[in-house]
Amino acid sequence: MTGPASPRPTIRFRGRSFLAMVLAPVPPIAQWLTELDELKQRAPAFLTVRAIILDVTGLSFDRSDLADLCAALAQRNITILGIEGIGPTSLGPGFPPPLTGGKAADDVTVPEAGEARAAAAEPAVSTAKPGGRVRSLVLDAPVRSGQVVQHLDGDVTVIGSVASGSEIIAGGSIHVYGALRGRAIAGATGDSNARILARRFEPELIAIDGLYKTADDLGERFWGQAVQARLDGDTIVVAAVD
Repeated sequence: MTGPASPRPTIRFRGRSFLAMVLAPVPPIAQWLTELDELKQRAPAFLTVRAIILDVTGLSFDRSDLADLCAALAQRNITILGIEGIGPTSLGPGFPPPLTGGKAADDVTVPEAGEARAAAAEPAVSTAKPGGRVRSLVLDAPVRSGQVVQHLDGDVTVIGSVASGSEIIAGGSIHVYGALRGRAIAGATGDSNARILARRFEPELIAIDGLYKTADDLGERFWGQAVQARLDGDTIVVAAVD
């Protein structure tokens, strides 16, 4: 005889915000694709590590034109998550979903060839106990616009600043000894005790264990200050650090 079944956990919904980069083609499309190829040569990972939205507002595109453009981008390993600026009746099976209501953000700075190579060559200094796995990732250089730093095994510490348009994803806490202007996602593997600390707090977005706040949500109270962010239940609490 079996005992009573344990109660099923309640379904929990969490809001989550993903910042995407918008590509807006400019006619003639063939020339625009050539310029895109030149960008990919300068910074090969710049478009492949981001969520991309295709904005065709103002372009006289029919369904076949849009299909050709999506195919041309797919050949360049650019995955389009959604399309903005075209009615939903113009889309159908095989197309990314139509999107509306996106909130504008700062322009993303495209790295020059030398900057892209330097960023790729910069060593990431990590600390770990002998024989153990890396728990803390220390970056001696600033995180530039367009860079994505992901370290799911522990904390991430940035000695410099984190630029707008960049992103840090950590399994543990995030420590920024300069300005935090990009996106900081801590506790990405389910660590509700993770924290985000920054000497100058100006982020586009912060998140801890799946809960997030954008710059608009954070307001101006702690803007530009030395700040610590942590979870209190299901709420992100931000406080100044003396």
